[in-house]
Amino acid sequence: MPRAFRTRRPTTPRFVPATIHELSRVGLLSSLPGETLGKIAAKMQREDVPPGKQVVGEGDHAERFYVVLSGLFAVSQSDLGPRRVLRPGDYFGEVALAMNIPRTASVRALTPAVVASCDRAAFDELLRPLFAED
Repeated sequence: MPRAFRTRRPTTPRFVPATIHELSRVGLLSSLPGETLGKIAAKMQREDVPPGKQVVGEGDHAERFYVVLSGLFAVSQSDLGPRRVLRPGDYFGEVALAMNIPRTASVRALTPAVVASCDRAAFDELLRPLFAED
């Protein structure tokens, strides 16, 4: 069939993992050995976030842990208002996952941004022990 007449298959988002280099710039992960970073990177999915998009909402059920790879994010709480700005190397979502409670704050992109996130199972297996040491 000639190229002009082929129909395009719908595209679905594909899993694009974070890189070891990207994760090594996250303070929480920076001292981990390469092998451990590789395991975490394989489970962390990159996602582009447009300005204004809310990534997590206060009170929502928690399913993912996030690290900021680029861009800026505003953290706010309904009772307290704006709390802080997250930058590359920061992370969020650990409190609700670690304590098995609803999200404690909302996080919204202020600029074009990129996050990497993993699901609860990967968090429990690979990241929860990092918070137990604090």
